[in-house]
Amino acid sequence: MALDTRGWLDRYTAALGSPPITDEDVETLLALAGVAAHASERKAAPVTCYLAARSGVSIVEALAAAERLADELAEPGDPHDAD
Repeated sequence: MALDTRGWLDRYTAALGSPPITDEDVETLLALAGVAAHASERKAAPVTCYLAARSGVSIVEALAAAERLADELAEPGDPHDAD
C-alpha cells in the first residue's frame, strides 16, 4: 500500500515516536532542500535536511543559513545572486 506524503509523514513520525510534523515545517524543509539542490548537486538536498536536523537549529534558521550560503556562492545573474 503506497501512502500519500501526509500519510507517510504521519506514519513515519509515529514509528519514530515523534510528534507529527506541521504543514508549515514540511514547506520550509522543501524550501531548504530546494536551495541546496539548486546551489549544488541535487543529492545535497536530503543530506542538507539531515544536517539541519542534526544541528539543533530551527528549520527556519536552517533555511536562512542555506539561503545566505547560496547567495554567497551565486554567480552574477544566478537566481540566488544577492544584488
